[in-house]
Amino acid sequence: MILADIGNTYFHIYNGKEVEHLSYADAIQKYQQKELYYISVKHQLSDKIEKIKTWKNITSFIKLEGEYETMGVDRKVLCLSHNDGVFVDAGSAITVDMVENGKYIGGFILPGLKTYIQSYVAISPALDTTLDKSLDLTELPTTTKEQISYGIIASIKALIDKHSKGKQLYFTGGDGKFLSTFFRNAIYDEMLVFNGMQEVLEDK
Repeated sequence: MILADIGNTYFHIYNGKEVEHLSYADAIQKYQQKELYYISVKHQLSDKIEKIKTWKNITSFIKLEGEYETMGVDRKVLCLSHNDGVFVDAGSAITVDMVENGKYIGGFILPGLKTYIQSYVAISPALDTTLDKSLDLTELPTTTKEQISYGIIASIKALIDKHSKGKQLYFTGGDGKFLSTFFRNAIYDEMLVFNGMQEVLEDK
């Protein structure tokens, strides 16, 4: 079974063996002749994708107890991957959602790490830098790059910690593996969305 999570930046495809992250053009070219089940938040592609007869949109089958009207389908299916926990999807945006006994409790949305970094340039060209991937949160930093990185990561961590006490943390998304290293009880799993999709298809 081939599954696709069509995000704001990439196609994320589980081909039955591994997860691939492809551009829109590459994904369509590679898989347009194969049977594929998908969800999508890239509405600009809807007309083009719906013309591919071998692809099936499963959005209408996705139901999450407690969901709200405008909740993204990718977030809903992520929350269906486990019955309890806090789910962090760190991609173009960082979404944080809490589920208890299969019911959606609430969550929040933050800018993605790339957007955080870019926002500093708008303040001053002197703040144009990259994220320090070797950041140590136990000590106050002493360089601009370290201090910007600290401000971003420490604030994200503090907010997630506030709402995840005693809960299992699950991370996914392009920056999920990196962010998960700052939490003691975190599990990174790039299959979370696809596990949720499989649950939906099994119940359909």
